[in-house]
Amino acid sequence: MIKKSFIFTVSIIFLVFILIGIFTIQSLKTKEIKEADYSVPVFSLKESTIDKKVNDLLNRMTLEEKIGQLIVVGFKSKEVDDHIKTMISDYKVGGVILYDRNMKNPAQVTNLTNDLQALALKNDSKIPLLLSVDQEGGKIVRMREYVSPIPSQQELAGKGDKEAVYNTALQSGKELKEMGIHVNYAPVLDLSAEDSRSYGENPRQAGEFAKQAVLGLTQAEVTATLKHFPGHGRSNIDPHFETSSVEANQADLENKDLYPFKKIINEVDHSKFFVMVTHIKYPAYDKEKPASISAKIMKDLLREKLGYEGIVVTDDLEMGAVNKYYTYKELGYEAVNAGADLLLVCHTLESQREVINGIRDAVLENKLSEKTIDEAVKRILIYKLSNIKV
Repeated sequence: MIKKSFIFTVSIIFLVFILIGIFTIQSLKTKEIKEADYSVPVFSLKESTIDKKVNDLLNRMTLEEKIGQLIVVGFKSKEVDDHIKTMISDYKVGGVILYDRNMKNPAQVTNLTNDLQALALKNDSKIPLLLSVDQEGGKIVRMREYVSPIPSQQELAGKGDKEAVYNTALQSGKELKEMGIHVNYAPVLDLSAEDSRSYGENPRQAGEFAKQAVLGLTQAEVTATLKHFPGHGRSNIDPHFETSSVEANQADLENKDLYPFKKIINEVDHSKFFVMVTHIKYPAYDKEKPASISAKIMKDLLREKLGYEGIVVTDDLEMGAVNKYYTYKELGYEAVNAGADLLLVCHTLESQREVINGIRDAVLENKLSEKTIDEAVKRILIYKLSNIKV
């Protein structure tokens, strides 16, 4: 009898352990399912919320408002003047680039960016401005006496210190963010042994250093820009003044000049950087048009072959490399039709008007699809709603 009782007791205890084990495993599975189910919807919800806001905005926007979002303009004053008021209030431009002519000290720049945003938010669509600057380092530093030292890319590369590249970009990015600036048109990915704006002629070194610069700016919540796609280090002619042509075959370009761009496109989230396209010609891809108005380079090469899904921006359309050979109306239409999302028009009111009018006229004349504009505007709005807080 005692033996039977003992066996019964042991059986009960064994059964209890089995039940506890089953309950524990089921609880863990339930927890894992809850955590998995939670993590996916949170991301999807955020993404779908932004997409919904963007689609709602697009559906309400006029053609003129959409075109405005594609344009980044410059002006001459250190305060809001009639020029920039006209561009923001009448033409609904989506972005502004600042130069030394606009910048006295950090406090003044902060006031200026706040005033510009306030002006933009008075428009019906209430879309924030994208505020940008060229802060490369070396010879190209805005408001030099009021910001931390930024060595040239050549100098940083000469030290061979990736951490120094990252920390320089991080500090510069923090200072830009404090002043209300969202985008830095840097780093330069052009390969050159002589140009102080370059990380050197070794494509792997340039790619690694450029990646660190992008990561540093990203950590500071400032968007980097890879330039000048597809790489114009081979040219000795300044596109500010004249056009030029890079005479190299596709294999050579893709193994060298394009390597730094490909590395970052493959390794970094595309929402963290823009790609700026140069005005130089590359006959290996397009025998007729410069890169900034070439669908073969922006769509076929950058979008399709390299798989870039982020924002594409032109170099300044007021440069001699293009404005000597095309009207501003032609440049506006050609750039958008070829795949550019943002068009830089950095100096004069008249040229800015002409670029905008050229895009509008092309749509009205059925040379440019409004769907093409919508695709670019959607990328811009997703970027703004995800990154710009006003």
